[in-house]
Amino acid sequence: MGVSRKIFAATAAGALLSLTAVTGAQAVENTGPRYDSAMVQALASSLGVSESAAVQRLDRQAAQQDRVASLGKQGVAMDGAYFDGRGDLVVNAEGAAAERRIEGAGLKARVAEHGEDALQAVKAELDRLALAKSPSGVSAWSVDLASDSVVVEVSSDRGAAAAAFLKAARSHGDAVRVVKSAERLSPHATVDPGDQMTFDGYNCSVGYGARDASGKQFLVTAGHCIENLPVLSHDGARFAEGTDSRFALGKDSVDMGIAAVDEGSAISTQVSTWDRAGTVAVEGSERAPVGADLCKSGRTTFWTCGKVESYDVSVTYTDPNGGPDTVVTGLGSSSVCTEGGDSGGAYISGNQAQGMTSGGPSAQQCDGTVDSPGSSYFQPLDDALAHYGLTLDVN
Repeated sequence: MGVSRKIFAATAAGALLSLTAVTGAQAVENTGPRYDSAMVQALASSLGVSESAAVQRLDRQAAQQDRVASLGKQGVAMDGAYFDGRGDLVVNAEGAAAERRIEGAGLKARVAEHGEDALQAVKAELDRLALAKSPSGVSAWSVDLASDSVVVEVSSDRGAAAAAFLKAARSHGDAVRVVKSAERLSPHATVDPGDQMTFDGYNCSVGYGARDASGKQFLVTAGHCIENLPVLSHDGARFAEGTDSRFALGKDSVDMGIAAVDEGSAISTQVSTWDRAGTVAVEGSERAPVGADLCKSGRTTFWTCGKVESYDVSVTYTDPNGGPDTVVTGLGSSSVCTEGGDSGGAYISGNQAQGMTSGGPSAQQCDGTVDSPGSSYFQPLDDALAHYGLTLDVN
């Protein structure tokens, strides 16, 4: 049974951005400042600072990312980077010479014991184990650059597969950190009627619009929302139909999918903030570094904000209807709060589209504020665009 015939609870912490499907193409003139006012207002609210301070923070993050990109072009040996709690970009240097070059560019540098490449190799080994046999009770595992380790989240280690997985993980010593989590994870969809995007009586949130080489428009969304390739409706009117999904319940999955948008309909390039702060223009899909601020729009928790926590995260989703567990790889994680029905909704950082809601803790409830505590997983948009050979629609 696919997701369109099941009830999936969904929760996540942070901010997701859903795009509205509308009849007819909409052209919106972009004459505003370098950051959309909605993004600035939401970020200021979530941080408890003034809007001018929020703009300064975004400027500072962008400037640091530019410096790292410049160092990379100069051949400086680096092994990953992340934003720390103060908003400083910390760069893993491969050797003393690289460390001096990084610090000379005004950035924080460290020589890590493991580094991103080695940790990704450990994580890839764990992926192979999980894809061979789903480790029920192991919620998620991902590279955490800040702690220089692969973090494995465990809700129960009583199953044989979970025990074997954890034994293999712990064999890597301090390169792996096992933490307890009381939450079980599930994809983000819900049966509540009247959502922004509906299919066969079920609900998700609208994601991003993109086009193929011939100019045909597609909706890029979470794969579990369109596993059975349903007809999609918005406000009671059909606007698209699923054409491909890489999600399959109980199988090794990637949570991305696309739907062909009907002729005469379109996906807007303005992300809704659900009347919190106007709309946010989509201007690109440059991936934000770990630690960067981002927001999301979804039909259940509306406009929420948080930070990027990790990429290339693997999770074990459980089926609340008693079906098999599903291991999903290639996700991003965040501190953005979401709930059931937010699946497929869009994450954005500044004006750069980041991805679509995938899942999170099944029992999570957001408190209704922009910066509600929580957590979530999202399918990175750039990976989906590359896989399907699509170009993002921008403002």
